[in-house]
Amino acid sequence: MSTATLTRTPAATQERGRRPRRPGRGVLTIAGFLLPALVLFVLLVIVPIVVAGYTSMFKWNGFGLPQNFVGADNFTRAFGDPIFLGDLRRGGILIVLSLVLQLPASLALAMLLNQNLRGRAVYRLIFFAPYVLSEVTTAVLFMMVFSPGQGLGDTISSILGATGGAAFADPDTVLYALFLVISWKYFGFHMILYLAARQNIPRELTEAASTDGANPWQIFRHVTLPLLGPTIRISIFLSVIGTLQLFDMVWVMTSGGPIHGSETMAVTMFQYGFRRFEVGYASAISIVMFGLSLIFALFYQRLVMRRDVEGALTTRGVQR
Repeated sequence: MSTATLTRTPAATQERGRRPRRPGRGVLTIAGFLLPALVLFVLLVIVPIVVAGYTSMFKWNGFGLPQNFVGADNFTRAFGDPIFLGDLRRGGILIVLSLVLQLPASLALAMLLNQNLRGRAVYRLIFFAPYVLSEVTTAVLFMMVFSPGQGLGDTISSILGATGGAAFADPDTVLYALFLVISWKYFGFHMILYLAARQNIPRELTEAASTDGANPWQIFRHVTLPLLGPTIRISIFLSVIGTLQLFDMVWVMTSGGPIHGSETMAVTMFQYGFRRFEVGYASAISIVMFGLSLIFALFYQRLVMRRDVEGALTTRGVQR
């Protein structure tokens, strides 16, 4: 027997010992892993959206089956309701405040904590800790802080210009006091996002810019900030979607008052659906909320996320 025959024999024996692969085995395996998640997604996301869309076309109190079909009257009522239009305006104010104040402050704090400071790990923990608290816990905490007679609450209320020193009792200042609470709760989350993105920027880039004579502001403006662009856009997306769905904190602290001064779309939906038993109208409001969130998400995916992905692929191709 030749050496070539001895060399090929184990391989040939191994090939004969292998079982033939079933054509659909891989597909069945993938389907088996995806099916539980797909069932949950359909039951917890798709079905509620379909049910809400169906009940929004009825004048229905939530008991029995909906029978009084009204078509698009609930949507017409919503966009003619001063309370709901006020919800849209207040939501827009909160979004603008978040984009103008909260996110830049989080970015500045992230840049500060990226420096070689003594005890910076402790500072990061302290600033991130509010995000760990639930919205209900945060609301109860600040209800105590803004109680009349509390030094810090009275000081903040006087800065906001609240009448009687109670920011949550004044319709003109309650929304801004609510924004302070939201910022305290979520700025640590955005700070961690920016900090993680900043640490992923190669140090060689900033060192090269410094060698070329750029000052710290120029390095931040022309090197750091553009590279933080994808993270900043994700942060904006999360902030806008979260504001559109804001409910827990508002309901615990103010229930939308006083005089609808802090009411959001989610609070109005809850009021009509579970307090006044106008479930059809509440479903229409929920569909509007879903539509606004969906439009913004599609806009983000089409114009922002696609550009970030294409840029990442292009950069990877250049590096290769």
